[in-house]
Amino acid sequence: MMKYYINKTVNYTFEEAIERVTALLKEHGFGVLTTIDVKETLKKKIDVDFKRYTILGACNPQSAYKALSLEDKLGVLLPCNVIVIEQDSGIEVCAIDPYSMMGQLGNKELIQIAEEVNKHFQEVFEKL
Repeated sequence: MMKYYINKTVNYTFEEAIERVTALLKEHGFGVLTTIDVKETLKKKIDVDFKRYTILGACNPQSAYKALSLEDKLGVLLPCNVIVIEQDSGIEVCAIDPYSMMGQLGNKELIQIAEEVNKHFQEVFEKL
């Protein structure tokens, strides 16, 4: 199976990991548009207990604008999700690999944008 994400286990608390990845994303021109507390949502909606799991909907407006200008249906793949998960082994941070996502579309211009976004994500993960 193709790996569709970038990940790293970090030595932060759950809250610190969210704060740190949000700050690093901001340094690279990304804003967090949405925050979904999956644990809380699943408890409310279907009364199940789940591990701490937060989805951050990250967006770089410049990259999004360029990509949507090339392919207006691309919004179904946006924003780029970054997740923070409390695992037994520690706190794991994961992000979608934009190249694996957009590479499937066969549009060379979109692939270039995906490579730019991927480069930003790689730099964020190096600093985590």
